[in-house]
Amino acid sequence: MLLGYSVNELAWLVVLILVGGVVTGVLAGLFGIGGGGIIVPVLYEVFGVLHISDDVRMQLCIGTSLAIIVPTTLRAYMHHMKKGAALPDVIRIWVPPAIAGVVLGAAFASFAPSALFKIAFVAFTAFISAKMLFAGDRWNLSDSLPGRAALSAYGFTIGLFASLIGVSGGALSNAVLTMYGQPMQRAVATSAGIGVPITIVGAIGYAIAGWPHMAQLPPLSFGFISVIGLVLMAPLSSYTTTYGVRLAHWLPRRKLEIAFGIFLLLVSVRFVATLI
Repeated sequence: MLLGYSVNELAWLVVLILVGGVVTGVLAGLFGIGGGGIIVPVLYEVFGVLHISDDVRMQLCIGTSLAIIVPTTLRAYMHHMKKGAALPDVIRIWVPPAIAGVVLGAAFASFAPSALFKIAFVAFTAFISAKMLFAGDRWNLSDSLPGRAALSAYGFTIGLFASLIGVSGGALSNAVLTMYGQPMQRAVATSAGIGVPITIVGAIGYAIAGWPHMAQLPPLSFGFISVIGLVLMAPLSSYTTTYGVRLAHWLPRRKLEIAFGIFLLLVSVRFVATLI
């Protein structure tokens, strides 16, 4: 026994987290997301094996995911910036309202039931998947970006949902930018940029929100952040990000959209199953 768990249970924990770390990095670079869409489901199963209470299990997954993808989003953004693909003006407008949304979402984590976070996850993944797979250019609202007020509203929404579901906000920001006529590669790069402040503030917020629930959390937890998950998964996901970035700039736009849509659809189905 180690930390109250059998060696076999801890071995499975390590294996699943390491595999999830590799996949996370590739997805981060490929789709401009921090990888939370894959981290959260993986950790949900891992913490289930370790018999973590359902009252805090989803929140622990989300907080740990946000902490893990901090270096991943930072690395992805740096690589995209080298290619000159990001929209720095959009990032500057989005950051303040996005942080406000993240803070509100983290506050919910301290008292809201886990079902709220699952429903939010399913709602946003289903919407974006449908947009990518079936809408094409038919969902385009304009060929140019909206004004500052509208962009600020989008920024707040992106931050709130990102905080509720443990992602960097890349999925929503990708959808917004492509609906306003931005090429997928530029949307991906900008999404990686807004993900940096979202994940940093989100991780801090979930650490604070989880502090009153420490009695229900596993050993080596810092609020709603699993230190074991962070230490094992973060380095691998950060390292493998570069491979996803290369794919993102090599694949044609429509193929990238289809792959992105299928990925989100699978994630949505997975979380619907946990609600049944």
